[in-house]
Amino acid sequence: MDHSDVGTIAAWVTEQGLNGATEAELLAGFCEACRNAGMRLDRAMALMDTLHPVHEGRAFRWDSESEANYEGEFEYGPSGEGQGLETWRRSAFYHLWTSGDREVRRRIGFGDPTDFIMLDQIHALGHTDYVAMAHRFAEAGTIGEMDCFFSHFSTKHPEGFSDQDLAILRKLVPVLGLAIKCVALARIARTIAEVYLGEDAARQVMDGKISRGKTERISAALWFSDLLNYTKISDNSPPEEIIPLLNEYSEAVITAIHEAGGNVLKLIGDGVLAIFKGEEPAESCSAALKAERLLRQKLAVLNAAREANRRPTTDVYIGLHIGDVFYGNIGSQDRLDFTVIGPAVNEVSRIASICRSVDLNVLMSSDFEAAIPEAERNLLACIGRYALRGVKRPQLLYTLETARLNG
Repeated sequence: MDHSDVGTIAAWVTEQGLNGATEAELLAGFCEACRNAGMRLDRAMALMDTLHPVHEGRAFRWDSESEANYEGEFEYGPSGEGQGLETWRRSAFYHLWTSGDREVRRRIGFGDPTDFIMLDQIHALGHTDYVAMAHRFAEAGTIGEMDCFFSHFSTKHPEGFSDQDLAILRKLVPVLGLAIKCVALARIARTIAEVYLGEDAARQVMDGKISRGKTERISAALWFSDLLNYTKISDNSPPEEIIPLLNEYSEAVITAIHEAGGNVLKLIGDGVLAIFKGEEPAESCSAALKAERLLRQKLAVLNAAREANRRPTTDVYIGLHIGDVFYGNIGSQDRLDFTVIGPAVNEVSRIASICRSVDLNVLMSSDFEAAIPEAERNLLACIGRYALRGVKRPQLLYTLETARLNG
């Protein structure tokens, strides 16, 4: 490999990064291009921290001999405790991070120590030389914990890496790091949008629907739920119990909605606003009822576990409705909310609020009842006509025959 190949490989990496290739594809293509140009390269790994509510970062691997059986990419959890911390402290990357060095090399086939994690394993597989690199970002280029690009490379060549190999890696790896960072930033943007807006709203925003007042009129099944006696529980429980309680019950509600195909639009304290969009009204309403069934199953497991640990338990009450709403961006020029508005949204929240007074954990409007398939309609019972605050006419409300509040 000579320096004339550097421009060709750098141009390929740049183009693929701009085209949206995945991080694993970028690393694999980079390594294969280097190897095809004559570099003594047999294994590589790159990693970068990210901004994600669960995963601390993502890592990518390439191997010249066992690519089909070698994990191309994986996400890793927190490295600040437990096994993750131990692994991190034994790595060459930790050495680079704490020392401030940009590069560390171990000629493990020529007597250098195998003092970093994995070095003894790759030495046993015949690798002779290893180099790890760190490319730090300036403060303006960081997002959360994403402030450095780490990579390492190893070879089985009997003579190890040549001086020219290392010189070329030092020129090309920053280009690879920039391309991977570009892809990672796009992934972070999608993650933030999905976490804070919901999957469907995030998709629309990322597709460019970001202008204020840009909405569409849709028909959707609406879900509004709240925790039973949340104020009383929060007043009578230690402060350190409140956030775990909210998180655990929110997890049950949100996962049930998502598993049934719904989209959560708002978390309002302990309340959840969600929509279900289907090709037909019956499809939307059936999905909402499926989410309700899933939620009851999850709550049974959650409450049993909390009771076993002598922690406070509660129930979730739900209002269901169907109607036309405006779906899109509402707000000011510099602070928008992607949500639904319209009379139907007000009605579903009012329906949910009646659950407590009638001691039922789910209520639905007559419009919702009329839209669901007949087989599911047979499982409902009418509880009478009720006046909804802020709604002109009283409405017939329905419930599931098995619905009763617990808590």
